[in-house]
Amino acid sequence: MDMSTETVERTDLRQPLVDPKNSEQKPQKEVRSLESVLSESSLPYRRRVYLGACIEMKLLFRLALPAILVYLVNSGMSISTRIFAGHIGGKEFAAVSIGTSYFNFVYGLMLGMGSAVETLCGQAYGAQRYEMLGIYLQRATIVLALVGLPMTVFYTFSYPILLLLGEPKTVSYMASLYIAGLIPQIFAYAVNFTSQKFLQAQSVVAPSAYISGAALLLQVLLTWTTVYVVGMGLMGIAYVLTISWWFIVLAQSLYITTSPTFRHTWTGLSWRSFQGLWSFFKFSAGSAVMICLEMWYSHILVLLAGLLKDHALSLDSLSICMSISGFSFMVSIGFNAAISVRTSNELGAENPKSAMFASWTATFVSFVISLAEALALMMSRDYVSYIFTSDADVAKAVSELCPFLAVTIILNGIQPVLSGVAVGCGWQTFVAYVNVGCYYIVGIPVGCILGFTFDFQAKGIWTGMIGGTLLQTLILLYVTYRTDWDKEVKKARKRLDIWEDKKEPVLT
Repeated sequence: MDMSTETVERTDLRQPLVDPKNSEQKPQKEVRSLESVLSESSLPYRRRVYLGACIEMKLLFRLALPAILVYLVNSGMSISTRIFAGHIGGKEFAAVSIGTSYFNFVYGLMLGMGSAVETLCGQAYGAQRYEMLGIYLQRATIVLALVGLPMTVFYTFSYPILLLLGEPKTVSYMASLYIAGLIPQIFAYAVNFTSQKFLQAQSVVAPSAYISGAALLLQVLLTWTTVYVVGMGLMGIAYVLTISWWFIVLAQSLYITTSPTFRHTWTGLSWRSFQGLWSFFKFSAGSAVMICLEMWYSHILVLLAGLLKDHALSLDSLSICMSISGFSFMVSIGFNAAISVRTSNELGAENPKSAMFASWTATFVSFVISLAEALALMMSRDYVSYIFTSDADVAKAVSELCPFLAVTIILNGIQPVLSGVAVGCGWQTFVAYVNVGCYYIVGIPVGCILGFTFDFQAKGIWTGMIGGTLLQTLILLYVTYRTDWDKEVKKARKRLDIWEDKKEPVLT
């Protein structure tokens, strides 16, 4: 059979609503080619795998590389605040570390709720039901903004809460001031994560990368000015970070509302976005729990470090390790975003073989990259901490923790990609249960026992954390291996068909 002929025939069955010459539509043709290659029984198995890998790698990296850049830049914005604070003083560095970990609770909440947009928009776009995407975007933004209102109260009273958690008084006070300057970011997150997922579902990721890159440059320049020229200290760092996030939001929103690329997926504000808010909240809550439990897991490590004997040294060394881990994690999150788009698009387009093949390809590629990162870290373990601080004691502590960090980086090369598959399929609630069991019933209790009872300190806490992550990764590997992809296609189709009848999302 002529493969190119079959591709053309499949393409003709569903003409996209947008201009086929538009570069954003090129992946649609290649997706169908991938399914036809994987289904071609006349080709040897190894040949099908080779041809499929060539097609999928091109699609994967087209999505993953800009997404990685976006997340690296976003992570770089957070890391740069720690670098500036570290060069002001040790207490300032500890305050920013605790403040960032504390504030990242809402970051995880908003990012998690935004992943519901990724599932629904991705499957709708794969099925070429473009009119649904704009409604989902507006509905999600409304829900996230409403959730942000009580969060402002939570962060307003951060000082007594940090004291209640047992953090040092001086550091808690400084951290609470830093957090106060970040509160407007809550609503920037509400808009940013929904619009970001809206773009990713359509394989439009490069503009977000350019915008984020410009925001990072703006932040570094303004932070240097406020710290070294104006002398605003921690508050200057916080204000600039908030301004940078709102710059991203405004630029991204302007791009969506003015670009002709989205003339079929964004048709303007609609009252229909206020319908089905409760249904959307329930589904996004499952997504939020899944993502939050993952993100909070590592930040709890930093908060626990504040309760150890030598809390200043433990906080500084663990914060540096978490910054490095977070920076590496952004690479895996880029693949997470790419595979959730690939999986949801394929399921919406009724391509079960392509969905399965894309899932395992992304997992393998991310694992290889994380392995290389871990090896590079071990080679530079004695020097890497000097990026953040000039303290020799902290550098020694970081060097001792690097083997634990290397294992974490390798696991983080696999687990986020599998979570991306879960988002693409809509398994968020199931993964949330897995996260509760692995992280909070196994990982944290074991870490506390090793760290405090057996006095292994930071190494003991981290060992327990690694155990929880390993258990979760093994479970997700097994579930993905056992997935019936034809059944997942039927679930996606049913969800979209019922929405077409009732004009509201069916999220079961």
